[in-house]
Amino acid sequence: MFLIEGKLVSDEIFEEKFVCDLSACKGACCVEGDYGAPLEKGETEILEQIQEKLSPFLSEAGKEALKKDGSYVIQEGVGPTTTLINGKECAYMTVNDRGIAQCGIETAWKAGATDFRKPISCHLYPIRVKKNEVVDFEALNYDRWEICKAACTLGAKLKIPVYKFLKEPLIRKYGESFYNALEDAANNKEK
Repeated sequence: MFLIEGKLVSDEIFEEKFVCDLSACKGACCVEGDYGAPLEKGETEILEQIQEKLSPFLSEAGKEALKKDGSYVIQEGVGPTTTLINGKECAYMTVNDRGIAQCGIETAWKAGATDFRKPISCHLYPIRVKKNEVVDFEALNYDRWEICKAACTLGAKLKIPVYKFLKEPLIRKYGESFYNALEDAANNKEK
């Protein structure tokens, strides 16, 4: 474990290899699971504000679920999460012409319809952030999920550790100085 800028970072973030292989998994992380993507403070308000802008980028089933259940739901023991369609796939998920699930929020962002890319918990996966608001503490842990086996295989083949694969979302969440400190820790770990 490393303590970087007040955040406890698991060794596995440096040691494990990971690169999403959407051709193999077909975006299963948007479909599988017990609940939607965890949302941070502020993301719930953003989702409420941009619903109209997202609508053209969502499936009919997703739009219906959002209309019925709202732009997010409160999951007991978890907090706010993205809404699901009939308890299964994320309501913000769409499927492209190759049959790969993708984020409708991110598709809208790429099209310039919104400034919000997607929930940070999705962008950071397979890192899961555990927070303790009382003592203002965060732990960054590597999350193992069977559906990501192909990502682990590809990451090992390309020799890309989790933290390098997630450079962009780590900088989005914590800033460049945090990422630079991660790289320094990785370099020192290798010595």
